[in-house]
Amino acid sequence: MLAVLGDRVYGRLFAAQVVALAGTGLLTVALGLLAYDLAGGMAGAVLGTALTIKMLAYVGVAPVVAALVERLPKKAVLVGADVVRAAMALCLPFITEVWQIYVLVFLLQAASATFTPAFQALIPAVLPQEKDYTKALSLSRLAYDLESLLSPALAALLLTVISYHSLFVGTAAGFAFSALMVIGCRLPVPAAAPVEGSLWHRTTLGARIFRATPTLRSLLALNLVVACATAMVLVNSVVYVRDVYGRPDTDLALALAAYGAGSMIVALLAPRILDRVGDRRLMLTGALVLPAGLLAATGVTAVGASGGGWWVLLGLWLVMGAGNSMVLTPSARLLRQASTESTRSYVFTAQFALSHACFIFTYPLAGWAGAGIGLTAACAALAILAIMAAAAAWKAWPADAAAFVPSMKAAA
Repeated sequence: MLAVLGDRVYGRLFAAQVVALAGTGLLTVALGLLAYDLAGGMAGAVLGTALTIKMLAYVGVAPVVAALVERLPKKAVLVGADVVRAAMALCLPFITEVWQIYVLVFLLQAASATFTPAFQALIPAVLPQEKDYTKALSLSRLAYDLESLLSPALAALLLTVISYHSLFVGTAAGFAFSALMVIGCRLPVPAAAPVEGSLWHRTTLGARIFRATPTLRSLLALNLVVACATAMVLVNSVVYVRDVYGRPDTDLALALAAYGAGSMIVALLAPRILDRVGDRRLMLTGALVLPAGLLAATGVTAVGASGGGWWVLLGLWLVMGAGNSMVLTPSARLLRQASTESTRSYVFTAQFALSHACFIFTYPLAGWAGAGIGLTAACAALAILAIMAAAAAWKAWPADAAAFVPSMKAAA
């Protein structure tokens, strides 16, 4: 797997991704603690709203920006987005009101909606061989898992000597390092001519390719399964730690680390597993694991603080992290197979926007339902929604390889 790091361009891009995500991990922990300081027991609702605003920025900004910047140099787009993200992160320590969280989160995530799809669509051009690309996807999944594993561990260590406000400075440093790494890369120049047409045509092209491709329609349902589990973990872990189990701040990092560890284990094994069972079996297995984990979490939540529930919860977070990686690690292979060089950025942007659109439903459900009618009911509702989405994914995914090829007439 590590052999692909020998490619100088990919090595630099991967380093940029790792450090930026490490900074984002500090942001996740610090934002949860900031929300609790400002809102107390309503922290889950505040964090759920902030994360919903993040998703709205992703869904609303990403397709439009992708169409606007398609003809601009990739390096300028990536570096510019990193500079904006670093500036917004430096503003977060000065927040004193809940509404300020919402404004800065929107601006920071609008910049991320510019950076992330452009970065992801660039990797297939850097690593054109399928095996190399699969290894890069596993490394990328591992990089994301660092946000949930090593970054929270680092946050826990830092919280013993500094206040959580200082963690936001680490976030800004991560984005600044990412910009420097991109500046030092010689990025490939696309060979294919950019897609012509109106801004509306280019903005909606990726979504139309999704609609015309059966496998990508199944991927949409899988995205919803992932969103149900992820929302429960990210929104309510701080509530479990502080209110349900009465544990110290540092255990929030432990809970998030358990989720990341499960994902990391699967990501490490993914290249070998995919060689044996293929994308379909691994991803649909993940679609079974995640609803089962949510159903089990519903029972643990109903029991409450008794019976060693905290350690059982950590185990469930570990299992759901593994299920999350089963779905997400191979997903970009589907996007690559269903796109051409000229449409790749649009397909990756569509996946970025449509997958995050699922969180517009699941984050409020996890946050507001958890605060209003209780964590048990919220977890049960997310489990039911995940079961329905998993059933749709199994039904929609055809077994034949032709399903990867979109009908471009339908997409048009």
